[in-house]
Amino acid sequence: MLRARPETLMLLGALLTGPLDPAGSQDALSLPWEVQRYDGWFNNLRHHERGAVGCRLQRRVPANYADGVYQALQEPQLPNPRRLSDAATRGIAGLPSLRNRTVLGVFFGYHVLSDVVSVETPGCPAEFLNIRIPPGDPVFDPDQRGDVVLPFQRSRWDPKTGRSPSNPRDLYRPFLDPSISPEFVAASEQFLSTMVPPGVYMRNASCHFRKVLNKGFQSSQVLRVCNNYWIRENPNLNSTQEVNELLLGMASQISELEDRIVVEDLRDYWPGPGKFSRTDYVASSIQRGRDMGLPSYSQALLAFGLDIPRNWSDLNPNVDPQVLKATAALYNQDLSQLELLPGGLLESHGDPGPLFSAIVLDQFVRLRDGDRYWFENTRNGLFSKKEIEEIRNTTLRDVLVAVINVDPSALQPNVFVWHKGAPCPQPKQLTTDGLPQCAPLTVLDFFEGSSPGFAITIIALCCLPLVSLLLSGVVAYFRGRERKKLQKKGKESVKREAAKDGVPAMEWPGPKESSSPIIIQLLPDRCLQVLNRRLTVLRMVQLQPLQQVNLILSSNRGCRTLLLKIPKEYDLVLLFSSEEERGAFVQQLRDFCVRWALGLHVAEMSEKELFRKAVTKQQRERILEIFFRHLFAQVLDINQADAGTLPLDSSQKVREALTCELSRAEFAESLGLKPQDMFVDSMFSLADKDGNGYLSFREFLDILVVFMKGSPEDKSRLMFTMYDLDENGFLSKDEFFTMMRSFIEISNNCLSKAQLAEVVESMFRESGFQDKEELTWEDFHFMLRDHDSELRFTQLCVKGGDGGGIRDIFKQNISCRVSFITRTPGERSHPQGLGPPASGAPELGGPGLKKRFGKKAAVPIPRLYTEALQEKMQRGLLAQKLQQYKRFVENYRRHIVCVTIFSAISVGMFADRAYYYGFVSPPSGIAQTTLVGIILSRGTAASVSFMFSYILLTMCRNLITFLRETFLNRYVPFDAAVDFHRWIAMAAVVLAILHSAGHAVNVYIFSVSPLSLLACVFPNVFVNDGSKLPQKFYWWFFQTVPGMTGVLLLLVLAIMYVFASHHFRRRSFRGFWLTHHLYILLYALLIIHGSYALIQLPSFHIYFLVPAIIYGGDKLVSLSRKKVEISVVKAELLPSGVTYLQFQRPQGFEYKSGQWVRIACLALGTTEYHPFTLTSAPHEDTLSLHIRAVGPWTTRLREIYSAPRGNGCAGYPKLYLDGPFGEGHQEWHKFEVSVLVGGGIGVTPFASILKDLVFKSSLGSQMLCKKVYFIWVTRTQRQFEWLADIIREVEENDHQDLVSVHIYITQLAEKFDLRTTMLYICERHFQKVLNRSLFTGLRSITHFGRPPFEPFFNSLQEVHPQVRKIGVFSCGPPGMTKNVEKACQLVNRQDRAHFVHHYENF
Repeated sequence: MLRARPETLMLLGALLTGPLDPAGSQDALSLPWEVQRYDGWFNNLRHHERGAVGCRLQRRVPANYADGVYQALQEPQLPNPRRLSDAATRGIAGLPSLRNRTVLGVFFGYHVLSDVVSVETPGCPAEFLNIRIPPGDPVFDPDQRGDVVLPFQRSRWDPKTGRSPSNPRDLYRPFLDPSISPEFVAASEQFLSTMVPPGVYMRNASCHFRKVLNKGFQSSQVLRVCNNYWIRENPNLNSTQEVNELLLGMASQISELEDRIVVEDLRDYWPGPGKFSRTDYVASSIQRGRDMGLPSYSQALLAFGLDIPRNWSDLNPNVDPQVLKATAALYNQDLSQLELLPGGLLESHGDPGPLFSAIVLDQFVRLRDGDRYWFENTRNGLFSKKEIEEIRNTTLRDVLVAVINVDPSALQPNVFVWHKGAPCPQPKQLTTDGLPQCAPLTVLDFFEGSSPGFAITIIALCCLPLVSLLLSGVVAYFRGRERKKLQKKGKESVKREAAKDGVPAMEWPGPKESSSPIIIQLLPDRCLQVLNRRLTVLRMVQLQPLQQVNLILSSNRGCRTLLLKIPKEYDLVLLFSSEEERGAFVQQLRDFCVRWALGLHVAEMSEKELFRKAVTKQQRERILEIFFRHLFAQVLDINQADAGTLPLDSSQKVREALTCELSRAEFAESLGLKPQDMFVDSMFSLADKDGNGYLSFREFLDILVVFMKGSPEDKSRLMFTMYDLDENGFLSKDEFFTMMRSFIEISNNCLSKAQLAEVVESMFRESGFQDKEELTWEDFHFMLRDHDSELRFTQLCVKGGDGGGIRDIFKQNISCRVSFITRTPGERSHPQGLGPPASGAPELGGPGLKKRFGKKAAVPIPRLYTEALQEKMQRGLLAQKLQQYKRFVENYRRHIVCVTIFSAISVGMFADRAYYYGFVSPPSGIAQTTLVGIILSRGTAASVSFMFSYILLTMCRNLITFLRETFLNRYVPFDAAVDFHRWIAMAAVVLAILHSAGHAVNVYIFSVSPLSLLACVFPNVFVNDGSKLPQKFYWWFFQTVPGMTGVLLLLVLAIMYVFASHHFRRRSFRGFWLTHHLYILLYALLIIHGSYALIQLPSFHIYFLVPAIIYGGDKLVSLSRKKVEISVVKAELLPSGVTYLQFQRPQGFEYKSGQWVRIACLALGTTEYHPFTLTSAPHEDTLSLHIRAVGPWTTRLREIYSAPRGNGCAGYPKLYLDGPFGEGHQEWHKFEVSVLVGGGIGVTPFASILKDLVFKSSLGSQMLCKKVYFIWVTRTQRQFEWLADIIREVEENDHQDLVSVHIYITQLAEKFDLRTTMLYICERHFQKVLNRSLFTGLRSITHFGRPPFEPFFNSLQEVHPQVRKIGVFSCGPPGMTKNVEKACQLVNRQDRAHFVHHYENF
């Protein structure tokens, strides 16, 4: 913006006040060589800053603010600006200027003022003095809403002012002369506004006044001011000639009368701010005066030495008294409250009033006399006297003639005034009559049309995790399919062979259920078998000789359906593809019945009737549920009401249930067994007294009574009878062997025939029957003489209905066996006590009386429950909670301290940035624009930057392994690095979501904010160039660096977090591994995201630099090891999909037992590393791993090392090795007593520990650890026979009784089932006679079921009363480690030994 030329100021002064005397030129030295500076600096030789850019306006009258400093006067102290505008300036347009001033002079004056004093530029931070519109205003509130507010943004001001009454708020305008006063700004603009006409003529040099085009109005004589002021592409001003015509028209047109009246084009239809298309120019000017702190009318008169009117009528005799009356009413008749602007307008008529004239004259005199470069100053040496005279004689007419190349006769000599006789008089003085109507007020909605797109964008961003989840599901599906293909290789041919004799069909299971594909097989020995598409047996029906089979065929709808009804079985409804396929099956069935002498009756009916007649499996299950309810009700003497609710037609249902008979398959299903099991066959044959192949209610009841209420003698006699196959009253060795074989079936035939024969011979020999080939019942019962208690609690495990009704009602009858250790002087720890359960829970051992079968049995309290424990349990609830809290803090104090410190830092960073931008924000005013959004986005940005930076330290494996051996391990839980990594990641992603939500709020607010506001908030991005439309929401999201990188960051985070979930990692470790390497892109985007500096300077690097350097160094250490090829010495395929690898130990490779490494197989790629625990001991010369094939990579690894190698070890693919890395298990030696709990493949770290322990003890090494209890939980010992070999080696070398091993086989039923009881008896017999386990061959104790951790830990406190801290180390499935953790927490509530738990899941 350029400063006005001197002659321009002279012309404006002459226009407003008359000619100025050139008397006051400033004395100055002649400096002909000096060049005037553009910014005005050094204009004044004494005060260099005067006249320079950056100085504030100079007040002529003291500021008038509500608080004397800053706050503008508003309602109710002063009238409403809109009401004041209506009262003081409304009137009829069309009154000509008394001095015949032209419109050209008016608009030239506005041009000069806008060049010198542009105060409309909004201030930053944005502040508003909005104008409230009175309800029912005909222009702005025609609907009488009463809530219309015209926005008014305060002007830019000097931030050095507005601090005290002696330094009130003052305006600051660049490119302004500091000697310009705010009073002049108000006076000049307001006086000129009264002279603006409602329209402007256009004419050519020949005095032809042309018509103009109007939108929606064909043509008119003039350009309507209200409709043309802000139009940049005016159709009437498309050429230079048309602009010339506009200037010529204004030179001939006489302006409005210089009085108080302002035409409606300015007062009602002035271009509005922000989203309002219209505003009140006068009301805005009044509000601007209040913003600038202008004095009252009386104060200004007094300051300029003018007389103050005594009453309202003295203001101006030419003003309508009604106007004065209305104005006085608004000011409560207080003339001293009258403001400068309305007072100056009311006093003017024909010329500016005394006050306005004084203000303008004072301003122009100071402008002239304060300018060292004024053209009339002869001492500045800029112009000669001749040049000065030439300048004086040059008028605007001369300029126009020269510029627009018009004949001088077309313009009067003084273009600012039109006198009679001047060329081209105006057609008439303009009024609003006959002019186009002003375009009405419209309120722009900046967000119009954007709502659907904004909502879709937000929803799309929220769906990024779902998209990532879908992608991970697809990847997991294909990886799972690949794994299944690898696992099922070689099985397809077997299945095809099994399916070739079957007939495919669809089975209809019942109403509201979809049919499923099956295969029907008609097998020899009158057997009908149903298989699913995987060839798994779904159902087997054993038909009896001469049994009648009913076949019902559908007679409509394609004749594709048939119903097969077999007595005492639920019906089979089959749907075939065509009638021909059904006919082929019917013929096969006829031949089958003829061959095996079965009766076949064929009938036909409609398909609908056929479906209604069918007895489906669902109906059969409901019948069987009633069957079992009444069965148990009779056995246990339970009231019928307690057996559960029955249907409304209960009597009929009960009769139907009690008359039904169970098939062999249903009997086996009720016991949770397979129909082909030997035990099922023996039990069913014994119970089926009538030999019809089915069990009636009475037959089942008889055998159930024996198990539920019978004595040990009754149960042993029942078993004797079951396996007396030849019914000769004796049990031969072969029959005894068959009985044992039926029991062994439930443990996956874990014993070979030779081992089982050895067990039988041993039991005969121990009982003194080695010379007998057959046993009587007395002999058989004598053999079980030491196990009466086990037999007493033996029962049949009946499942009942699938609905769980039987299980819920009779769950108190489900018993479990557990073993725990007690202190036995002079002996090793051994299993103690078989007691009935306290409840249906799987973990037992509690004291007190136990309910069994409706009766109470007294059980002695185990010695591990001491008197002190009972006293402890008598504490109040508050004391118990305090003790729990104390123990929890003691166990996790390092974790709590570290998490607290990290959280405090994160919260502190959030609070610091949130407080700064919310309440101590920079002068951009962003907090006033979007408080919630800026607090959320800035606070979370600081916390996320800190978290995403320092999360790298949790993955510095080499550094952590080193530090955990230092004193820092006493203060920092390095073993929890992975858990801490997950915790930080989850906290960071929550904050990232909040950060995104904050920016979503910001984007919405920025999308509906005017450009003047955005230019304050983002001065480097937006310029308030007059455009009203802010950027759309998609610009913020997709066309800015922060927005686009933010969207990409959300996408990267969604992929990384979903693929890192536990569920997905188990299905595709490679997918997790690859997607987690997106962290490189993540950090690159984070750096770019903040580099644009929209709100603050980039700061992410401040947090990121140190962790990145440390992490980079740690990665370099790993890279230095990764590329060393290591030869595999031995590879062996072990049962249960375990691959044993033994490979060379790199030079200088030192590790501790319990540590783990990462390996990559060169044959499977050199970039995919997988973590495995070392099973070798530190003293061994080679390294070894036991790797279970659970995924595609481990399965392919097993295949690679399964191939025979002709060159020995040289033929095996080589490995890359990275490690070793530390974990909590390696701290086992820091506790006097340690408990190692391994489940499944989770036993691998303990293999190394056990070998290391025995080796150190054999050398006589001094160790803190004096006892190790190893609990091995396995489904069957055959799964990990390699570990049994290691345990056997430990037992042989453990001469100091350091290790106590307990093996829990979970595949065997935990209930007091008949089969489990017999296996338990055999196991204890084998342990007693041969001092080794029947199942494992070890001296270690073998238990059936799952370990009862809480009683086990309680017993350890009894065995080791002097030990104050016991280490517990578990590795296995999450369910097992959670049970261990829960048991530790429960035991730690007591004031006894403290159990410190370290765990790893796989």
